[in-house]
Amino acid sequence: MPRAIPPQRTPPTYPHALSTHEIDTLVRMLEQGRLHEVEERTLALLKTHPATGMVWKILSVALVRQGKNALRALERTAELMPNDSEALSNLGSALLAEGQHAAALANLRRALELQPDDPATLVDAADALRALGRAGESVALYERALQREPRVGEVLNNLGNALLELGRPAEAAAHYRAALEDRPKDAGIHCNLGNALRQLGQFREAIASSERAIALNPSLGMAHNNLGLSLAGLGEREQAVAGYRQALALNPTDVKALGNLGTVLRELGEHREALRLHGKAVELEPQRPENHCELGDSLYELRRLAEAGDSYRRALALRPAYPAAQVHLATALRAQGRAAEAEAGCRAVLAVDPSHIDALSLLAELHADRGKFQQAHELFERVIELNPDYTSAYCSITAHRRMTRDDTLWLKRAQALLERSLPLSEQIGLCYALGKYFDDVAQYDDAFQHYRQANELTKRHGPGYDRDKLVRLRERISRHFDAARMRRVQVGTSSSELPVFVIGMPRSGTSLAEQILASHPQVFGAGEVRFWDQAFARLEKEGLESEAAMRIVPELAREYLGRVSGLAGSACRVIDKMPANFLHAGLIHATLPRARIIHMQRHPLDTCLSVYCQNFFNVGRYANDLDDLAHYYGEYVRITDHWRAVLPTEALLEVPYEGLVEDQERWSRRMVEFIGLEWDPRCLEFHQTQRVVITASKWQVRQKIHSTSIGRWRNYEKHLTSLRHLLGKN
Repeated sequence: MPRAIPPQRTPPTYPHALSTHEIDTLVRMLEQGRLHEVEERTLALLKTHPATGMVWKILSVALVRQGKNALRALERTAELMPNDSEALSNLGSALLAEGQHAAALANLRRALELQPDDPATLVDAADALRALGRAGESVALYERALQREPRVGEVLNNLGNALLELGRPAEAAAHYRAALEDRPKDAGIHCNLGNALRQLGQFREAIASSERAIALNPSLGMAHNNLGLSLAGLGEREQAVAGYRQALALNPTDVKALGNLGTVLRELGEHREALRLHGKAVELEPQRPENHCELGDSLYELRRLAEAGDSYRRALALRPAYPAAQVHLATALRAQGRAAEAEAGCRAVLAVDPSHIDALSLLAELHADRGKFQQAHELFERVIELNPDYTSAYCSITAHRRMTRDDTLWLKRAQALLERSLPLSEQIGLCYALGKYFDDVAQYDDAFQHYRQANELTKRHGPGYDRDKLVRLRERISRHFDAARMRRVQVGTSSSELPVFVIGMPRSGTSLAEQILASHPQVFGAGEVRFWDQAFARLEKEGLESEAAMRIVPELAREYLGRVSGLAGSACRVIDKMPANFLHAGLIHATLPRARIIHMQRHPLDTCLSVYCQNFFNVGRYANDLDDLAHYYGEYVRITDHWRAVLPTEALLEVPYEGLVEDQERWSRRMVEFIGLEWDPRCLEFHQTQRVVITASKWQVRQKIHSTSIGRWRNYEKHLTSLRHLLGKN
């Protein structure tokens, strides 16, 4: 805002300048509020005196006070009066209001060269620096302004904002409190104080400040948003939702409130709504990197890994130094089996911040994926030392070793954490971890109680299991890939013997079979390759019996082989151990007739119990309810019975998990022979094979075969009555 012009000031003399009396008359008219008259008179004078800077200056003041655009007048004033600090300062202030921060700063700095201690100019220059992302430089200017006028609430508030941006919330809070002594009813300052207190972890005090701000100005959306953040910090997420929704009711395009609401809804398990909100934030402000990172988090939770990775990359393109996005991208890469890239991302973050907890935790998981459990354990312990409340580290410790009754400190801390109000995913993880602990120490009732709690909480994640949908899918598959269709399969479709598919229920021994085969020097274990669900969907879209669908089959062969051959290196066999491919054994055989399929079978109750007790990343909702599990298992039996009847014997080998455990060498030799390779004794030392395994069985497949997992269901027999009818099905 242009400064008022003191009437006693004598203007400098310019060519064709007006008389001092004329200038003084214009100034008096300004002071009397006769703004329109001043505007008309100065415009008339400028027709005959266009180079008189003081007239331009008076015109600019009249325009500003009328709420009119004065930028042209201010620019002309500064051009004609280059040594007038006030003219330069007024122009800088106007440019700042227009959002032209760099130009504003240039003029304000020139004004300060002429008049170094003008408080208003110092404050405007500091504001411009903050707007340019240079908060560190702004602090000194605010402090200089306060030396001249120490009790100005606006300046104290702005200095507090700069300190908050610099990660100094305690100092910021002190300045906000000082500002409130000057402006006790300023809602914005109360709001800012609440934000600083929240960052200090003083959530109750932060809530009080936010509520005071709302009482003073109910339409202050930022205060409602900050209230939501503080409530979420206390774990009161449902109440936080109300705060964010009120902020959005006041301003539907508030991208911070959209992001915060999306995050808390994701923590409450409402992933679809969270995804919509984060997507809207990206549409509204695509240049804000946080929006892309939050969208990536929602996509990741929905298992849309490639899309999540793309969102994280967009965030990093906008802000290369963004550790959260870098770690989250590495997490998505790990889930896609791209371990080397994931580790590189972690190490890049740790090179800048060696104590970055999320990066340390992910690096520990990557060590565990490679079977380096001691290194992983040491990193998890370091994470807990840095942050004793980091729940995922407690969960990971149980997943990578057998717990004992000596782990009392772990138990005490995990139970204490579970008593807190945690995000839903953290509650679920701790319940599974406690179930694993009690199972390891043979307290089976306590274990089942925690497993049940984990599964009941997991049910809050979106829609449940659709039994009819699976039945209809199984019927369509069986009807299309019947015996007649299987007899018509031509080897000419593809002659490749590269892929080997290991199928079965989850937890039926598919990871063990892969580890045994991948220990052969001519075999590469690719883990779980996602392909055949979408391949079948493409065929159905064209019409399963149509000529277009038939033309797609060779394309599917080329696409799949292109994907796995890139992983194989010099290996002549690649193992794809996606268990759910049991649905698509017929399509696989029709597409790749020379491929071999190994079907792992395990006792139905041991299988279902193991599924129920595992915190899966990518298994369907059937896993969280024993009745649903029984239904899913029944459909699995129906479709695999169908394949047994229609697939040629040379395409399918069925391996009993219990038989493999009891006679490892016999069944290992059968599998190696079945996939067309010579026997290699390294297959018997599978637990020593160095390779990446990211499935839930990563620890088990690094142990020697033992029989403790056989008949485990009997420890929980009284809890498994809804599964009893499955006995005899395999």
